[in-house]
Amino acid sequence: IRAVARGSYPAINVGTTADGVDVYVFAAGIDQEQLELSIQQNLLTISGVCKPVQPEGSKAYLHERFSGNFQRSLSLPEDIDPDSASAKYSNGVLHISLRRKAEAQPRKIQVN
Repeated sequence: IRAVARGSYPAINVGTTADGVDVYVFAAGIDQEQLELSIQQNLLTISGVCKPVQPEGSKAYLHERFSGNFQRSLSLPEDIDPDSASAKYSNGVLHISLRRKAEAQPRKIQVN
């Protein structure tokens, strides 16, 4: 799994276990209807729109928050099952859970 340079938007944390991969996308203030996820050839793509937060008719004195379209792509391990992907958005954090393929799971073999 490759990471990108600091300052990329949105910030992403990725963790792995023997069972799968968990991706946490820190997308505070983004409407979940504006988020789009896709997986193609072990590449997870997260895209969306971050709308500016500013009252109508006002001018920005200081503008540090990103606004506009964004897209992030992450390479996933080869043994991830794309059909197992699930996503939940809560409190500004998008959690994407991906499980490993059954044949990639450790298997215990009984000795007779």
